[in-house]
Amino acid sequence: MAKRPGLIYNVFMAKIKTPQQIKTMREGGKILAKVLDLVIKKVKPGITTGELNKYAEDLIKGYGATASFKNYKASWADDPYPAALCVSVNNEVVHGLPDDDRKLKNGDIVGLDCGLKYKGLYTDMAKTVVVGGVSKGIKKLLTVTEESLYKGIRQAKVGNRISDISRAVQDHVEKNGFSVVRQLCGHGVGLSAHEDPQIPNYVEKNLPDIKLAAGMTLAIEPMVNAGDYLVETLDDGWTVVTADGKLSAHFEHTIVVTEKGGEIITK
Repeated sequence: MAKRPGLIYNVFMAKIKTPQQIKTMREGGKILAKVLDLVIKKVKPGITTGELNKYAEDLIKGYGATASFKNYKASWADDPYPAALCVSVNNEVVHGLPDDDRKLKNGDIVGLDCGLKYKGLYTDMAKTVVVGGVSKGIKKLLTVTEESLYKGIRQAKVGNRISDISRAVQDHVEKNGFSVVRQLCGHGVGLSAHEDPQIPNYVEKNLPDIKLAAGMTLAIEPMVNAGDYLVETLDDGWTVVTADGKLSAHFEHTIVVTEKGGEIITK
């Protein structure tokens, strides 16, 4: 689940996890990856976004974990998030609300964003998938977004700065003709669903830019638009859409910072 960036945050509050905490997060991340893979297998024309959400929640419970998105209260929303799974279709960037009456159709793209709490620790991940057949241009949007995620992850190494992650994502996205969303960002994760530091997908001089240290656990999540980077929030208070109505894709992994780069926990 993406974070809305604040103007400032406490640069000293990035939380270093212990080896035992990281081990537990690996366990939770493995469960989360299984859940999302199983949900993706259910994606087909005719299934409702509500059915996907129920399936995800049942799987999470079955693995002995808790759906961390359900009833999550964010500072920007009047009401808690009501579901275990964010399901964002086509021009919906993130935080789409599942609906028992909304059926997916051939040619849609759907972003599936899920988080869980396992033994007291949180992990978070997202993938965007196609429903049936789509054009080469749409496939390129998804491919570039996922590639940018892995380029960012490779920069999540000891001694680098947050801007190294951000620059890797932004450079790859923009050289391919797309734009990175700026009103939302990645974030620290582990002891809670959202922690400092914020992880923007673009570089700007006035953004906090702390050095990365071993044991930081981060949710890196490029959100990439086919058109302009501007977004809006619908009246439901949660669903973020592209301002120009064009498509958007979203990929995310929880990682731990190491000497060699980010180790993916959600795999």
